Amino acid sequence: MSKKRKWDDDYVRYWFTCTTEVDGTQRPQCVLCNSVFSNADLRPSKLSDHFNRQHGGVAGHDLNSLKHMPTPSDQSETLKAFGVASHEDTLLQASYQFAYLCAKEKNPHTVAEKLVKPCALEIAQIVLGPDAQKKLQQVPLSDAVIHSRIDEMSQDILQQVLEDIKASPLKVGIQLAETTDMDDCGQLMAFVRYIKEREIIEEFLFCEPLQLSMKGIDVFNLFRDFFLKHKIALDVCGSVCTDGASSMLGENSEFVAYVKKEIPHIVITHCLLNPHALVIKTLPTKLRDALFTVVRVINFIKGRAPNHRLFQAFFEEIGIEYSVLLFHTEMRWLSRGQILTHIFEMYEEINQFLHHKSSNLVDGFENKEFKIHLAYLADLFKHLNELSASMQRTGMNTVSAREKLSAFVRKFPFWQKRIEKRNFTNFPFLEEIIVSDNEGIFIAAEITLHLQQLSNFFHGYFSVGDLNEASKWILDPFLFNIDFVDDSYLMKNDLAELRASGQILMEFETMKLEDFWCAQFTVFPNLAKTALEILMPFATTYLCELGFSSLLHFKTKSRSCFSLSDDIRVAISKKVPRFSDIIEQKLQLQKPL
Repeated sequence: MSKKRKWDDDYVRYWFTCTTEVDGTQRPQCVLCNSVFSNADLRPSKLSDHFNRQHGGVAGHDLNSLKHMPTPSDQSETLKAFGVASHEDTLLQASYQFAYLCAKEKNPHTVAEKLVKPCALEIAQIVLGPDAQKKLQQVPLSDAVIHSRIDEMSQDILQQVLEDIKASPLKVGIQLAETTDMDDCGQLMAFVRYIKEREIIEEFLFCEPLQLSMKGIDVFNLFRDFFLKHKIALDVCGSVCTDGASSMLGENSEFVAYVKKEIPHIVITHCLLNPHALVIKTLPTKLRDALFTVVRVINFIKGRAPNHRLFQAFFEEIGIEYSVLLFHTEMRWLSRGQILTHIFEMYEEINQFLHHKSSNLVDGFENKEFKIHLAYLADLFKHLNELSASMQRTGMNTVSAREKLSAFVRKFPFWQKRIEKRNFTNFPFLEEIIVSDNEGIFIAAEITLHLQQLSNFFHGYFSVGDLNEASKWILDPFLFNIDFVDDSYLMKNDLAELRASGQILMEFETMKLEDFWCAQFTVFPNLAKTALEILMPFATTYLCELGFSSLLHFKTKSRSCFSLSDDIRVAISKKVPRFSDIIEQKLQLQKPL
C-alpha cells in the first residue's frame, strides 16, 4: 500500500484546502471549482498544475485570505434554503450516479476517466459549447474517486439490509455457496431472506474471500465473523441452505456441526438443484459407458484447437444449426442435458467428422446400441432439465420445490408401464430410432430397471413431500380438511376463524402464498408465524449461482487483484443507495479545516 500524503498549510497558495475522509485520509479540494482530488495528488506539482491550467491564476495567497471566503458548504446551505441545488451538490450527484451505473454494468473503474469523460467533453464541446464542457470537466470521475464512491454506496446498501434484518419479525433464511475465481481464490457468497412490511425480501448479503482453505471451519468462521462484525446475534438465522460442497454437505459435516453448536434449533436445508447431477450414479454400466463416450467425443473436438476450427468450418459448410458444442462438466446439470440433445441431433454429422479425422472413437460412436442409449439419455436428461429449470427462480421455497420433485417422481410408474408395453411416447428421441421389437425389448428392460433405481434414489436423497398432513393448511387454509388438525392444537380456533372470512379468502386468491401469510401477521400472528417458518428457508442456491456469474465479469485476467466485495454488492443488490444521505454526509466531511 502506498504511503499517505499529509496536508501542508502552504498549499493554500494554490487555492486549495483540505478535506478529511472517515478513515483519516486527507485529500485536496480546489476552492475555486470545488474539485476533490485523491491523496496521491496532495503535492505542490499537482496542485499548481491544476491551478495554472484550469484557473490561469498566479500563486501567492495565504491562509488568512481563504478564511474570509465563503466555504462551499456555506454556499450550499444558502442555496438549499431557497430550494436550489448547489453547484457542488450537482457535481457530487453526477459522480455518484455514474459510479452506480459503472458498478451495475460491471465495468472497470478506469472507464470513466479513460473513455466516458473524454467522450462527454468532446460531445459537450461540439453540441453545447465551451461553457458546458467546462462544467462537465469539473465532475470528479477518476479511478480513485469511482472506487471511493462505490465503496460508500456499498456500505449504505449493506446498512439498509442489516437494518431490515434487525427489524424482521421472524428469523431470517440464509443461502450459502462457495466457488473458486479465476485467480484460484475461494469466494463465499451469501444471500438472505427476511420479512419486511408485507412481503418476503431476498437480498445479497456478502461475498468474501476464503483466504487459506475452504474447510468447514473456515466457512463457519467467515460466516460467524460477518454477523459479529455488524453486531448482530448469530441466532437471528433460522435456516441455512448450502450448495452441497464437501465442506458443507450432510448432517455430520464440519460446517453444519459448528452452526448447530451455535444455533441448536436452526434448520439446515440442502440445495435441490446441484444434487441432480448425482443421478449419474444410478446409471447402469452400459448407460454410463455411453455417457462417457459422449464426453470423450466432445473433448476430442473441443480440446484441440485445430479440430474445433475444422468442426466449425465443416458445420458452416453443410448449414447445420449447432456449430459449437458445450463442454461437459460434472456438476452442471443443464450443460449435460444440452450436450446430449446436441450430440443426438448432430449424430450423423459428428460421425462423418470422426471418420474424416480417423478417430479411434468411431467404432463406439456409430454402434447401434450406443445410439439407442444416447437417445434414452438425451430424453431423460431433458426431463430432468425441465424439472431443474422450473425450480430456478427467485422466491422458491422448500414446500414448492418438493412438490415439483414429488410430481416428477410420480411420473415414473406411468413411464415404466408404457415402456413395458413398448410405448416410448415419453421418450421421443428413443421412439424416433426404435425400428424393431428386438431393439425395444433390449432397451425396455434397462430403462425399467433404471427408472426404479432412480425413483428410490429421489425418495431417499431428496426426502420428497415431507410436509405432514396436519400442516398442509399452510398451502390452502380454505380447502384444507380441518378435521386433520388435532383438537388440542392451540391454533385450530384461529384457523377456523380465518376460514370464515370472505375478505381474507379474496386476499388468498389474489396474492402469492408467502405474501398472503405476511399480510396475516397483524390479524393471526400465530398462524402467520407457523406458516412462514416453513416457507422461509431457501430450497436452492440459485441466487448464489447467479452471483457467481456476475463474479466472472469482475474477476478477469486484467483485474485479478481486484477486491470485489463492494462492487458486486452494488451490482446485484436490489437496494438503491440513498444518494441524498450519502452526498449530505460527504459534504459535511469535506468542510474545510
